[in-house]
Amino acid sequence: MVLGMIRRTITHKEQCTMVNLYKSRPHLEQCVSVWSPHYQKNKELLERVQHRFTRMIESFSSLPYGERLLRLGLWTLEERRNRCDLIKVFKMFYGYTDIDMLMLMSQHLCITQAL
Repeated sequence: MVLGMIRRTITHKEQCTMVNLYKSRPHLEQCVSVWSPHYQKNKELLERVQHRFTRMIESFSSLPYGERLLRLGLWTLEERRNRCDLIKVFKMFYGYTDIDMLMLMSQHLCITQAL
Protein backbone atom coordinates (compact mmCIF):
# COMPACT_ATOMS: atom_id res chain seq x y z
CA MET A 1 0.00 0.00 0.00
CA VAL A 2 2.70 2.51 0.99
CA LEU A 3 4.90 1.35 -1.86
CA GLY A 4 2.06 1.93 -4.34
CA MET A 5 1.54 5.42 -2.96
CA ILE A 6 5.25 6.18 -3.42
CA ARG A 7 5.14 4.82 -6.98
CA ARG A 8 2.07 6.90 -7.91
CA THR A 9 3.05 10.20 -6.28
CA ILE A 10 6.81 10.51 -6.81
CA THR A 11 7.59 11.51 -10.38
CA HIS A 12 11.38 11.79 -10.20
CA LYS A 13 12.51 8.49 -8.75
CA GLU A 14 16.11 9.37 -7.93
CA GLN A 15 18.14 6.92 -5.88
CA CYS A 16 18.66 9.11 -2.79
CA THR A 17 15.04 10.22 -2.57
CA MET A 18 13.63 6.75 -3.07
CA VAL A 19 15.90 5.09 -0.50
CA ASN A 20 15.02 7.74 2.10
CA LEU A 21 11.31 7.23 1.46
CA TYR A 22 11.64 3.45 1.61
CA LYS A 23 13.62 3.51 4.84
CA SER A 24 11.04 5.76 6.48
CA ARG A 25 8.45 2.96 6.64
CA PRO A 26 8.98 1.69 10.18
CA HIS A 27 5.86 -0.50 10.23
CA LEU A 28 7.87 -3.33 8.63
CA GLU A 29 10.40 -3.19 11.46
CA GLN A 30 8.05 -2.89 14.46
CA CYS A 31 7.54 -6.03 16.56
CA VAL A 32 9.53 -8.00 14.00
CA SER A 33 10.19 -10.79 16.49
CA VAL A 34 6.42 -11.37 16.79
CA TRP A 35 5.30 -11.26 13.17
CA SER A 36 8.45 -12.67 11.54
CA PRO A 37 7.24 -15.36 9.14
CA HIS A 38 8.19 -18.97 9.74
CA TYR A 39 7.49 -20.42 6.30
CA GLN A 40 9.78 -19.73 3.36
CA LYS A 41 6.88 -18.85 1.03
CA ASN A 42 5.76 -16.09 3.43
CA LYS A 43 9.33 -14.75 3.65
CA GLU A 44 9.46 -14.62 -0.14
CA LEU A 45 6.14 -12.74 -0.29
CA LEU A 46 7.54 -10.07 2.02
CA GLU A 47 10.80 -9.92 0.09
CA ARG A 48 8.86 -9.22 -3.12
CA VAL A 49 7.89 -5.83 -1.68
CA GLN A 50 11.56 -4.88 -1.60
CA HIS A 51 12.07 -6.40 -5.07
CA ARG A 52 9.35 -4.12 -6.44
CA PHE A 53 10.81 -1.11 -4.68
CA THR A 54 14.31 -1.64 -6.07
CA ARG A 55 12.90 -2.03 -9.59
CA MET A 56 11.10 1.33 -9.25
CA ILE A 57 14.41 3.19 -9.40
CA GLU A 58 14.85 3.86 -13.08
CA SER A 59 18.57 3.22 -13.42
CA PHE A 60 18.42 -0.07 -11.45
CA SER A 61 15.47 -1.84 -13.05
CA SER A 62 17.60 -4.02 -15.31
CA LEU A 63 20.07 -5.13 -12.60
CA PRO A 64 19.74 -8.39 -10.65
CA TYR A 65 18.15 -8.05 -7.20
CA GLY A 66 21.37 -8.68 -5.25
CA GLU A 67 23.22 -6.02 -7.22
CA ARG A 68 20.40 -3.51 -6.67
CA LEU A 69 20.60 -4.11 -2.90
CA LEU A 70 24.38 -3.62 -2.89
CA ARG A 71 24.20 -0.37 -4.84
CA LEU A 72 21.39 0.99 -2.65
CA GLY A 73 23.07 -0.06 0.58
CA LEU A 74 20.10 -2.19 1.64
CA TRP A 75 19.88 -5.61 3.29
CA THR A 76 17.36 -8.29 2.50
CA LEU A 77 14.35 -8.32 4.81
CA GLU A 78 15.55 -11.68 6.17
CA GLU A 79 18.89 -10.15 7.15
CA ARG A 80 17.15 -7.24 8.85
CA ARG A 81 14.84 -9.58 10.77
CA ASN A 82 17.85 -11.61 11.94
CA ARG A 83 19.60 -8.41 13.03
CA CYS A 84 16.55 -7.30 15.01
CA ASP A 85 16.39 -10.71 16.69
CA LEU A 86 20.06 -10.49 17.68
CA ILE A 87 19.59 -6.98 19.06
CA LYS A 88 16.59 -8.18 21.11
CA VAL A 89 18.62 -11.08 22.56
CA PHE A 90 21.50 -8.72 23.37
CA LYS A 91 19.12 -6.37 25.20
CA MET A 92 17.59 -9.25 27.14
CA PHE A 93 20.99 -10.70 28.05
CA TYR A 94 22.36 -7.40 29.35
CA GLY A 95 19.13 -6.31 31.05
CA TYR A 96 18.21 -3.43 28.74
CA THR A 97 14.63 -4.71 28.51
CA ASP A 98 11.95 -5.83 30.94
CA ILE A 99 12.06 -9.38 29.56
CA ASP A 100 14.00 -11.74 31.82
CA MET A 101 16.09 -13.94 29.54
CA LEU A 102 16.55 -16.72 32.12
CA MET A 103 12.80 -16.95 32.70
CA LEU A 104 12.14 -16.94 28.96
CA MET A 105 14.66 -19.73 28.36
CA SER A 106 13.33 -21.84 31.23
CA GLN A 107 9.79 -21.52 29.82
CA HIS A 108 11.10 -22.49 26.37
CA LEU A 109 12.81 -25.57 27.85
CA CYS A 110 9.61 -26.62 29.64
CA ILE A 111 7.61 -26.33 26.42
CA THR A 112 10.27 -28.18 24.43
CA GLN A 113 10.45 -31.03 26.96
CA ALA A 114 6.65 -31.32 26.98
CA LEU A 115 6.63 -31.90 23.24
